[in-house]
Amino acid sequence: MTTSQDTSAAVAHFTERLTFETDVADVHADLAAGVPFTLVDARSQESWDQGHIPGAVHLPGGKVRLRAEQLIDRDLPVVTYCWGPGCNAATKAALEFAKLGYQVREMLGGFEYWVREGFAYETATGRTQPTPDPLSSPV
Repeated sequence: MTTSQDTSAAVAHFTERLTFETDVADVHADLAAGVPFTLVDARSQESWDQGHIPGAVHLPGGKVRLRAEQLIDRDLPVVTYCWGPGCNAATKAALEFAKLGYQVREMLGGFEYWVREGFAYETATGRTQPTPDPLSSPV
């Protein structure tokens, strides 16, 4: 490993990441604190029905350009999410929101890590409170 690193470049890199990314714990805390923002689930209808974060707006990534203006308040920050680390629908949706001039961040970990951390979610049949996964959240 090299020890001569330009730390100013590292500071810029991580600052930029934190400007455009957030995680499930921070989103959960902001929702609980009533911080105003719009949470957008960028997955398919079937995925939404299987489970989604309470209070989220369902807007599949491919529909952002067509429906954002009618559904999403431009004055509020937007946070997008999809399934998890192996899914880039949230990234694609965030890009579309940015192109439309919205302040936007992507929630790292997506719905998978929301559930793994034991946060409540909603399905077509009601609210579910999962048990936290000890590999991703303190028990």
